Amino acid sequence: MLNHIVLMGRLVRDPELRRTQSGVPVVSFSLAVDHDIPNKETGERGVDFIDIVAWRQTAEFVSRFFTKGRMAVVSGRLQIRNWTDNTGNKRRAAEVVADNVYFGDSKRDNDNSGSYNGNSYGGGNNAYSNRSYNDNSYAAPNGGYSAPAAPAAPTASDFAMLEEDDSELPF
Repeated sequence: MLNHIVLMGRLVRDPELRRTQSGVPVVSFSLAVDHDIPNKETGERGVDFIDIVAWRQTAEFVSRFFTKGRMAVVSGRLQIRNWTDNTGNKRRAAEVVADNVYFGDSKRDNDNSGSYNGNSYGGGNNAYSNRSYNDNSYAAPNGGYSAPAAPAAPTASDFAMLEEDDSELPF
């Protein structure tokens, strides 16, 4: 059996970070995800609002670096929860439990948000653009969070001119 879902959309509201009674971080947020195919009559694309839940380090990462309007790519599994409300009615809710959360845009795309600085992840030109964080990705030996080392910038000697004849290409 396979239960895997990947979504890309914008956060509808700022993530809410809470902790369980035992201190485990959990964050919840919603993504607005556009439909791929427009409506035949109106030509407009529909939108689904999907609830997302992330736990532990992923929860802390999301609460720290994502805000309302930010594009996110979420990879995880679909979960159906059943419960009984205060009036005794049986209820169901569908939500995605996120294993990985990726930046779907760059800092440059959100420059007017004011919520990022030059050292934050998500910058269009920095080494952390379009990176993800999951419970295993960037764990430091002491249990804290450490970012990966930035790759060296390419120099002019890293590139070479191609001297090939394109006349034989079919296009």
